[in-house]
Amino acid sequence: MHQPAPATRPYQRLKKIAGLLMAGLYFFCPATDAQVLSLPHAYAHNDYWHKRPLLDALDNGFTHVEADVYLRHSRLIVSHNPPFLGHRRTLEELYFRPLLQRFAMDGECRQSPLDTIVLMIDVKSKGVRTIKALNKLLDRYRPVLSSCEDGKLTIRNITLVITGHRPMGWLERGGPRYLFVDADLNRLDLRQNLHDLYFTASCRYSRLISWKGKGQIPFSDQQRLTTLVDRAHAIGAKVRLWGSPDKARVWNFLMSCGVDLINTDRLVPLRDYFVQNNNDPDGNGEVGLSPGQ
Repeated sequence: MHQPAPATRPYQRLKKIAGLLMAGLYFFCPATDAQVLSLPHAYAHNDYWHKRPLLDALDNGFTHVEADVYLRHSRLIVSHNPPFLGHRRTLEELYFRPLLQRFAMDGECRQSPLDTIVLMIDVKSKGVRTIKALNKLLDRYRPVLSSCEDGKLTIRNITLVITGHRPMGWLERGGPRYLFVDADLNRLDLRQNLHDLYFTASCRYSRLISWKGKGQIPFSDQQRLTTLVDRAHAIGAKVRLWGSPDKARVWNFLMSCGVDLINTDRLVPLRDYFVQNNNDPDGNGEVGLSPGQ
């Protein structure tokens, strides 16, 4: 469903933007590191908690990262709690500038359908004001942002998805769309014609599943999850359950039910799990974790 952007992209404009925004930043690009395997099912939950936000996830092959955002004094601050005190880094510093740098090479980093990095922005402050501030920020980055216009979806290097406080009235407005939405998996309405709005559908693991990774998997858990996954896939949305146990048996179960994104705070174990399962797990057992984890 999601089509990559044409190979010809406005590199001259990107180089001008990059020159203004990225002086002195470390350069990195997937094409220069053949050892990094792209993991389309790997999702870095609360990515900013890691020692090197974004970079640790990318170095481990993750293609989906999440950042909690508050609007404070016109700045989009990345933080799990309200940022009242101390220096706080912004969404642009931690994510937009490094991602732009990643894809602003002089034609050497050609795009493929797997090149897009999905940045999930969990809006913690008032939705409308935060989205307005975010839209102002996007003006400088639109050449590398996935978009939807007149029903045509174009996947580019960065795909932005809004979760948390989602002011749907603003997000559903017409015109070119650069912000997609994370739907509530439990409340999908297939009667709505929003195929070009929802990119993912998520909910808390414990709201759907009672199984914690030990013993027999209840049939009701599997049936419930499979039904919801089918509904999400019917509108082209990828499925994620957050708060799931970081256990390979749980990851096997989720993948067998069609869940698209495995949510984790533990980058290396999940990377090892996918690598050892050839990036396509088939339920062969626990990989990359100690027994009982």
